[in-house]
Amino acid sequence: MLLSQLLDHVKQNMGINHKLDIQKISQFLSQAYPNSYHPNGDDTAAIKTGNGFDLFAGEGFLSAFVEKDPWFAGWCGVMVNVSDITAMGGRPTAIINTYWGKDNDTTQQIFQGMVDASQAFQVPIVGGHTNLQSDKPTLGVSIIGKANRLLSSFSATPEQALIAVVDCRGAYRAPFLNWNAATTAPPERLRNDISLLPFIAENHLADACKDISQAGILGTTVMLLESSQVGAKIDLTKIPKPEEIPWEKWLCSFPSFGYLLTTPKNKVDDLLRVFSQRSISASQIGHITEEKKLIVKHTNSEEIFWDIEKTSFTGMKEKAFTLPNSLQQRA
Repeated sequence: MLLSQLLDHVKQNMGINHKLDIQKISQFLSQAYPNSYHPNGDDTAAIKTGNGFDLFAGEGFLSAFVEKDPWFAGWCGVMVNVSDITAMGGRPTAIINTYWGKDNDTTQQIFQGMVDASQAFQVPIVGGHTNLQSDKPTLGVSIIGKANRLLSSFSATPEQALIAVVDCRGAYRAPFLNWNAATTAPPERLRNDISLLPFIAENHLADACKDISQAGILGTTVMLLESSQVGAKIDLTKIPKPEEIPWEKWLCSFPSFGYLLTTPKNKVDDLLRVFSQRSISASQIGHITEEKKLIVKHTNSEEIFWDIEKTSFTGMKEKAFTLPNSLQQRA
């Protein structure tokens, strides 16, 4: 497959299309919070409190996913929220859930999945809302956490290295492109792995971070770049990937442990070492540029995946918000 064909295929990814929907409401969100808050559009909301930040996040799940794999949907309700907190350099504190469905086996599996993940990550479920009079199972999960120093997708600057981190010790969980490296891993390993991100933040080993979402590695990169109003050049062959998985599948995948980070070039080796010591795949896949385009190269080919100047992705960008100096310094 030619590089241009591969990138066109990735652009049709359902996860990217769902992220593009955010454009339709981003204009309203920019009006809905005080200027003293961290910009909307990051992995979590961040509210400054004393010497740190309170973090708030939430995730909703497609009914098709919840119906086809209810236990894993419940597990993911906890896992993806934990990932959002850690992507901001934070530590998760507690979770609540919102659920509509029937009093049936699907509901039982969903809640068992949430409990199993809660115990694995040691993040308690402390409340929520349940309605068992609905025809379709609908799940939403929210989380709170704390950070001493923020990692943020609004903090990438030109010339920084772009790092991709993925736990490749897993397998796809059919029928969706969910790369599962979590449910079969020892819980202690999961907890120690997620603790790496606040360690990185507090030791100033990275500045920007984004949890790799259903938009895949390239789509998530565009979201990070749009927030910071920068661009990037990526070498496809540098992206961590299980050897047997084709690019057209991997670039549309959602990894259970996956992050993009930016850092000054002189900190790259120290940052990569943090992950290699825990056998997590990490690599510098490119660098941040002033030109607001995501350019992907492979062997002798080079293509523009996204031109941020011409085409908005989520509409969540730095110039739409006023970021106070106090937050800029901490981020």
